[in-house]
Amino acid sequence: TLRIPTTDGQADAFAAFPDHSERHPGVLMYADGFGIRAVLREMARELAGHGHYVLVPNSFYRHGPAPLVELPEYIGEEVRPAVFAQLMPLIEAHTAERVLSDADAYLRFLTTQPEVGAGPVAVTGYCIGGLYAMRTAAAHPDQVAAVAAFHSPVGGDGANLISKLTAQVHLGHAEGDMTPEALGELNQALDAAGVGYTSEIYPGTIHGFTMSDTDAFSASGLKRHWDRLLPLLDRTLANS
Repeated sequence: TLRIPTTDGQADAFAAFPDHSERHPGVLMYADGFGIRAVLREMARELAGHGHYVLVPNSFYRHGPAPLVELPEYIGEEVRPAVFAQLMPLIEAHTAERVLSDADAYLRFLTTQPEVGAGPVAVTGYCIGGLYAMRTAAAHPDQVAAVAAFHSPVGGDGANLISKLTAQVHLGHAEGDMTPEALGELNQALDAAGVGYTSEIYPGTIHGFTMSDTDAFSASGLKRHWDRLLPLLDRTLANS
């Protein structure tokens, strides 16, 4: 557990990285709206096991350290509305300006850790964290070589955000989140940006499919997420 200095205070964060003393490519991982919890730590450790230093910040640190909301071990249909009622004010308060200010601090911290290599980094995110990841990548084209977002409202900022991307992109959409028409429009914007990308609807999935502590979880969706994410990082961070 770490604390990251930002312009608005100290952000608590979780980091996972391989035991041995070499330096590793850095990955900034933005959690979904439910925040840092056991499943996010597990995913960060899984990614670290493939040779990466993974930093997972508490995006809503201005309201206190994680966990900000008491979450049940399993987030099912009966508890979801009450949990979201507590989380939505935090998500709404986390403006684009705050996302970008924090991204500066997170990348500065990540790239100066002794365990992190000198090359470019990747940014990944889940749900609302995927939008934060895209904003971070667009704002730091010189540092971010890859960005991946899963079941995320990445079209929320429109073509203006996408036009600023230079990173390699993977977008894994939930079937319940994205119509084929909307996917076509999004992919047209990616084509126009001239970036290397994959952007696809994961079959049989609903919003939140990577998270094994929720009723949205899809084992096949999570596997496809790793099958897309790991090669992307291998391609883009090989020299880190």
